[in-house]
Amino acid sequence: MRVVTGELDPAGAGSPGPRRRPAAGPRSWLRALPALRRHRWFLVILAAGTALRVLTMLGYRPALWFPDSYTYIVTVFRPRPDLVRPAGYSAFLKLLEPFHSFAMVTAVQHLLGLATGVLIYRAARRAPRWAATLATVPVLLDAYQIEVEHLLVSDTLFMFLVVAAVTLSLAGRRSAVTGPAVTGSAVAIGLLLAAATLTRTVGQPLIVVLAGWFVLRGRVGGRVGGRIRFAGVLLAAALVPVLVYGAWFHATYQRVGLVGANGAFLYARTMSFADCAKMDPPPELRVLCDPRPAERRPPSQDYLWAKDSPLVVLPGITFSQETDDLAGRFAALAIRSQPLDYAASVLTELGRTFVWGRPIYPDQEIYDYYEFPSASPPPPGRWAARLGVEMGRRYEAGPIGTEVAEPYAGWMRAYQDVARLPGTALLVILLVPPVVAIVRRRRVAGRPGERAGGWRVAGPPGWLLPWSTAVVLLIVPPAVAEFDYRYVLPAVPLACLAAALCVSRAP
Repeated sequence: MRVVTGELDPAGAGSPGPRRRPAAGPRSWLRALPALRRHRWFLVILAAGTALRVLTMLGYRPALWFPDSYTYIVTVFRPRPDLVRPAGYSAFLKLLEPFHSFAMVTAVQHLLGLATGVLIYRAARRAPRWAATLATVPVLLDAYQIEVEHLLVSDTLFMFLVVAAVTLSLAGRRSAVTGPAVTGSAVAIGLLLAAATLTRTVGQPLIVVLAGWFVLRGRVGGRVGGRIRFAGVLLAAALVPVLVYGAWFHATYQRVGLVGANGAFLYARTMSFADCAKMDPPPELRVLCDPRPAERRPPSQDYLWAKDSPLVVLPGITFSQETDDLAGRFAALAIRSQPLDYAASVLTELGRTFVWGRPIYPDQEIYDYYEFPSASPPPPGRWAARLGVEMGRRYEAGPIGTEVAEPYAGWMRAYQDVARLPGTALLVILLVPPVVAIVRRRRVAGRPGERAGGWRVAGPPGWLLPWSTAVVLLIVPPAVAEFDYRYVLPAVPLACLAAALCVSRAP
């Protein structure tokens, strides 16, 4: 047998050669009409999503800016690892620099959003078409998704890379475990995960998740060795670029890691509950204590950026190795001393993901960046951002800023008022796969002469990979930093894909 597009070819080596494609013309279009009709509802959703993105580009020219945007732009022209954010998104911007147009950047990001919807629909092809189509609605039509695509931030690129890695993993579910084609698939998945990790460091645990997925699938048909080899190739392809970037980071700062702010971010996370009376820290750590009661403290991010933060007032830059190590030691002591308080704090932050409304958090300034503005945002005030403005003018080869053009901008603001996925709906979507799996298992167990099989024998169900990936993407930020609305968006298409796959007709 030979492998054709990831499936076994029953005709074997004796099958005839490739068929000649019919010439393009009216008849070929007529032959395509049945396929278009089969997918008509998805095509309607895709067309609507495209129209909304065109309106956004007409209404907000050329792009919307976020505080992080300026750092990414500086890294384009001063290529060195940043202490807070990896350089993957800056590399993406560097690829588009020859166009000298932030409009081109946002256009590509909108195309990545549309491509994500196509990937989700394609991956859910074994599900009923209504389920596959519904799975694409949040990523294609959610106003906040479209707004983030128009921001100069890394989230859209990260989302696309992760969804591409997951859907490629699902595409090879029935393929053979040997041969160059399969090795190439493992390498492609690994490189996508490496790119995601170097775009946002929250991608690191996903390397373990996807490698573990293939190892667990190895229990099928005695092919454990083949699946382990596949997972090994995937790990190598993912880790080599990450290690190379880590070597670059070490050569620049003489520090180990991909960024230099892990300790500081975890310190900020623990300040929502850390009680120095319970911790009894040594004198060198006591300088990081906040005497205010936990309920009167500001959001976690203020401990990283506010001028009166105990971390910021220390001598030197906030993310120096000495300061970051000190913050990391304080955070570790807080977690060891108050493990239940830490767990409760993480659950509280995670709970913000699933509320029905959209309350202001962490503050009005950050919240407003996720809303389509009615007027051009003012220029940034911080020095690093002002440097980014200078580099932005160099990138654009002209003045930068956001021109708000009516009536298109007004249409998108009105649309954003009504078109979003509530957090409670996301919770329901996440609960669908495990609930359906439990119900099906009980039905099978209740049939005479049959017994419920486990995925330990039959391999993990297809929905488990996107579902577990979505869960990791939702849990990690509140556990190590804090909740942010834009951190939720990359998990949404994967959660929807898992819900669609769990109602699939195929096993």
